[in-house]
Amino acid sequence: MMNLIILISLTLFSTTIHAATFEVVNRCSYTVWAAAIPGGGKRLDSGQIWTINVPSGTTTGRIWGRTNCSFDGNGLGKCETGDCNKTLQCQGFGSAPNTLAEYALNQIDDLDLLDISLVDGFNIPMDFSPSTYGCRGIRCAADINGQCPDEWRSPGGCNNACTIYKTSKYCNANYFTKFFKELCPDAYSYPQDDESSLFTAPGGTNYRVTFSTFEVVNRCSYTVWAAAIPGGGKRLDSGQRWTLNVPSGTTSGRIWGRTNCIFDGNGFGKCETGDCNKTLQCQDFGSPPNTLAEYALNQFDDLDFLDISLVDGFNIPMDFSPTTYGCRGIRCAADINGQCPDELQVAGGCNNPCTVFKTNEYCCTDRSGSCGPTNFSKFLKDRCPDAYSYPLDDESSTFTAPGGTNYRVTFCP
Repeated sequence: MMNLIILISLTLFSTTIHAATFEVVNRCSYTVWAAAIPGGGKRLDSGQIWTINVPSGTTTGRIWGRTNCSFDGNGLGKCETGDCNKTLQCQGFGSAPNTLAEYALNQIDDLDLLDISLVDGFNIPMDFSPSTYGCRGIRCAADINGQCPDEWRSPGGCNNACTIYKTSKYCNANYFTKFFKELCPDAYSYPQDDESSLFTAPGGTNYRVTFSTFEVVNRCSYTVWAAAIPGGGKRLDSGQRWTLNVPSGTTSGRIWGRTNCIFDGNGFGKCETGDCNKTLQCQDFGSPPNTLAEYALNQFDDLDFLDISLVDGFNIPMDFSPTTYGCRGIRCAADINGQCPDELQVAGGCNNPCTVFKTNEYCCTDRSGSCGPTNFSKFLKDRCPDAYSYPLDDESSTFTAPGGTNYRVTFCP
């Protein structure tokens, strides 16, 4: 499922051939009204769980998320996206737009059939993955809402062209369905998109749908062009926010800020610091100097690993903190630019010594043990004890949080 901050974790546990148990978990920072056929519906505040028992042989099973709902004490009301006849307990399918997890259990050769569908449009990012048998999972975590063509936009989501125009031209493969397919290759983009979008797993498989959400906030008095891998990039004026939905299992994730940028209408240009190949939508890491938030999700023992790194230098003060579970955050907010040693000073930031001197002493290219703290790394460590100050500074600079945690990266905390 999909949208800005939403993080829904759905886990399906097939306990016997007679039934399957679906565990629906909301790990978003906001409320989601989960919906299921069969199953009904339930309000899930952040961190809450809903368990559904589904009979073996079920066909046309669906799970989706509804957003911005209001229901009275009798369960009557409405939702901005995914509404099912204005009731909390869904008896029918949801209204477009809504991202769908679809399944049929114990079908031909005792296989489960599963897919993510954008035929009804998109409202919340989704990952739908078996957690047993090593089967391939399905994912749709792109920023479809943010990139949605104007004609398809609706409050809270992005419609499918078929929903809007209702003609065969738009309900079959066409230029418009390519928009969805290019952003989410795994997902159904039109009703007959079976060949590339229908997946199978052995009957009795367990499944998991999981997302982590990163909220990027600019509290600087100036504009920051935020950048993320995965995620792309976005201009953030003072006070603005950008929400990223990052798939479970992501490694080498990065978020940073770029300063003094100029981009044309096609998103091409350059930045004084943190530039990523002269594009607004980053597909590669930024050029030094840039303060980095780094992370890897759902690693050993289902832990997230996170750090703030100054290995690529410093350009913007940063805070990198979990917004759930009450875990310890990381911060580097010292005036490093103002106190930067002369040798490392550059326009807009404070460079790292590896970029300047290009020797093993500072770059640790030979990791045999000859590389360690230097006067320059001590300058950084004294001002930001939480942050990586040189490439092998792991012991004091890597932090963990439980898998499924949501995070906030704040510029100028």
